[in-house]
Amino acid sequence: MLQVKEGNLDKLGLLFQRYGKSLYGFYFRITRNAALSEDLVQDVFERVLKYKHTFRGDGKFSTWLYHLARNVLADHLKKTKRAGVSTDLDEQDTLPELAVAPEEALQKEEHLQLMEQALDHLSHEKKELLLLTKLQGLKYKDIATMQGCTETNVKVKVLRAINDLREVFTKLQAKGINI
Repeated sequence: MLQVKEGNLDKLGLLFQRYGKSLYGFYFRITRNAALSEDLVQDVFERVLKYKHTFRGDGKFSTWLYHLARNVLADHLKKTKRAGVSTDLDEQDTLPELAVAPEEALQKEEHLQLMEQALDHLSHEKKELLLLTKLQGLKYKDIATMQGCTETNVKVKVLRAINDLREVFTKLQAKGINI
């Protein structure tokens, strides 16, 4: 990123190769919309170019990148809310169903889909926090930097989010929700 900052824009392609899929996964788990996720990833890398002068290089690039990604998502949500566009995830693309599979694989897939539904019942902040820590692998310290709070505060928020997720998952499981 320091080379991109200095004007070597060819290196931006390398950053896209390294982080594009991870960002796409982050957005897709939130939006459940492939096209929107691709657009948001592109928006992030446009902002990388636009704000390259703000990257200091004293922290992790991934922390700075996900800070931009969170801002892109927040801006998108504000824009769609102002435009009156529905962001109901039930109307968007769903996960593909398994073809004929062994019973164990089918149970695992149903469990994962139920977990996705449980995630959708959490607040945006809690869902984002769990995706960043558990699926994207960001460290608590890096998230604390992004959110402008302490590492301990992030740990408490993650613990609360996990507890809420567990509670919602258990309720959905008890209801026998058909997926």
